[in-house]
Amino acid sequence: MSGRPDSDLTPDTQTSPDTAEGAPETTEDAPERAPEDASEDLSEADDQHDDEHDDEHDGELLEEQARRARWAAAGTGIVLALAGTAAALLRVSGTAPALVPVAYACGAAVCALAAVLGARGRTRRALWAAVAGVMIMALGDQFD
Repeated sequence: MSGRPDSDLTPDTQTSPDTAEGAPETTEDAPERAPEDASEDLSEADDQHDDEHDDEHDGELLEEQARRARWAAAGTGIVLALAGTAAALLRVSGTAPALVPVAYACGAAVCALAAVLGARGRTRRALWAAVAGVMIMALGDQFD
């Protein structure tokens, strides 16, 4: 329930913007539509061909989105793993407690796992692994 008065109505009974309150309901101002040409009528075979073409286009679109998600997950995991590794190396050489570079290194390892999962197409698992890796690195920052 979104709070709108028409949110609980079924789709066939909802009001459209044209028939909303205040909209003119007369068709006197509307221009007359030209009769439909016979050339616009499609046969059933043409409809099936169009449906198959739409399915092919949808499949290509889904493949493109999946490829982009894989690249994004793998790239994010790599960048986070490099950042965690750099932070661990910087903290090892300093006076920080030993737990700090270990936390950064463990977080970097989890982010590297996220990169591998993303490259294999497990984008949802890669996202959660990246979040877990960043949280582990945040613990290292808290101990610092």
